[in-house]
Amino acid sequence: MKHIVSRSLPLLAAWWSLSAGSVALADWTQFRGRDGSGAVAEASLPTALDPQKSVRWHADLPGRGLSSPIVVGDRVFVTCSSGARQSRLHVICFNAADGAMLWERQFFATGRTMCHEKTSVAANSPASDGQRVFALFSCNDLVALDLEGNLLWVRALSLDYPNVSNSLGMSSSVVVSEGTVVAQVENDTQPLALGIDAATGLNRWKLDRPKMANWTSPIVFRDPATGRETVCLQSGKGLLGVEPATGKELWNYTEGASTVPSTAAAAGVLYVPSQGITAIKPGAAGQAPTQLWRANTLRPGTSSPVVSGDRVYTINGAGVLSCGNVQNGDRVWQLRMKGPFSASPVMAGRFLYAPNETGLLQVVDTSKPEGELVSEMELGETILSTPAVTTDSLYLRSDGKLWRISGG
Repeated sequence: MKHIVSRSLPLLAAWWSLSAGSVALADWTQFRGRDGSGAVAEASLPTALDPQKSVRWHADLPGRGLSSPIVVGDRVFVTCSSGARQSRLHVICFNAADGAMLWERQFFATGRTMCHEKTSVAANSPASDGQRVFALFSCNDLVALDLEGNLLWVRALSLDYPNVSNSLGMSSSVVVSEGTVVAQVENDTQPLALGIDAATGLNRWKLDRPKMANWTSPIVFRDPATGRETVCLQSGKGLLGVEPATGKELWNYTEGASTVPSTAAAAGVLYVPSQGITAIKPGAAGQAPTQLWRANTLRPGTSSPVVSGDRVYTINGAGVLSCGNVQNGDRVWQLRMKGPFSASPVMAGRFLYAPNETGLLQVVDTSKPEGELVSEMELGETILSTPAVTTDSLYLRSDGKLWRISGG
């Protein structure tokens, strides 16, 4: 049975006493993957795309959405918004094997649903800690469900903070770290970053943020030496590293950053869309990050960078894919793609997958000396959403459908 929720105060359905679930390395639990790199090194996906052989299944969706799907075990989760004002909010769970809908939960928006016609109220990607799914919408309604679709709690953030919205729509995705759901609800009036207890839906911390519209998403940075997690909050002012459980400032990169494409992380380095791409390495708490290099030639457009192995990849506003060396930022090669692009590319092994706005999925073999477009497949629908990748499948969505692309 579908849950229809219109209450505007936090609903504590139960005190969720279990610890945060273990997340399998193969899971894709948030926007651009568990580690924020946008890549799965050991993935094996079809590289010669064929609509008859490569599309394992597709499922109809009940409403619009730019949010990315996420994958937890054998389940795929996606959000949508429907209705004349996109005020009906959907969280849907599909069986990864065959695309069967396992459950759907619906909610009524309590906040502002006005947004630019290109975007949607379901623009923010959900996130999971392995036991729960957290879904934030542009109307600033945030819901928590278990993997069976049982409602745990709901927050109407616009009730608590009436001015956390803008006329174009919000799109920052949530992340989960150390039992804390981190949400950036930033605009030029009441910009905030919130650390919300994953078990109860109550605030752990709240930070005032720079007064400017911002559509970037936070990223969880894991120190490879210590395993310590830091949540990185991007804005036009730069990149701030905070302690997940407390919101305590650990370090601050203050040389500016984009308000559209988000930072990527890999092997202890952050690749910030700042004056092109700036690679920084966080150090001890209280110390400014070390700048490793800066490359204006790798400047991204709307799409966020993706990092795999010793290369970083960006797509600029003209649809040109650039490959850069992670050691020094030198551009290794460029390749003209068929754009335009809103979705961020993803990597599966040495192959880069990039859907453009018209629904053309393109595959690039990045191991070739100049990069090589090896395959493409027309899906026939507008795609603005970044795909999700597992070891054997790619999941992507349009307003109308969710697809699984797989080799067998």
